[in-house]
Amino acid sequence: MAGKFECYKDKAGEFRFRLKAGNGENILASEGYTSKAGCTNGIESVRKNSANPDRFVKKQTDSGKYRFNLTASNGQVIGTSQNYESDSGCSGGIKSVANCAADATLDDQS
Repeated sequence: MAGKFECYKDKAGEFRFRLKAGNGENILASEGYTSKAGCTNGIESVRKNSANPDRFVKKQTDSGKYRFNLTASNGQVIGTSQNYESDSGCSGGIKSVANCAADATLDDQS
């Protein structure tokens, strides 16, 4: 099963997206956008930038877990991963985003 983007409205009324892998696991989440158009632009930015390995920035949290951000060419964060127990798990998450974002379908739940 291919990945999919879900566009939804959060409790604060902002638009957000999440990218789910083919197995249904959330692999990337966005910030809140004030407009649906902004959210859609964010999704397109993920599609474009996920093809470039240099756009992924890994970080270790204060609690020792790992996560990554996907950034645009200007350095702005487009999406953030979940926390992973290991560096290799985090690398696997990056590969998953890179492999499924370009062809992921869009499920508009807003």
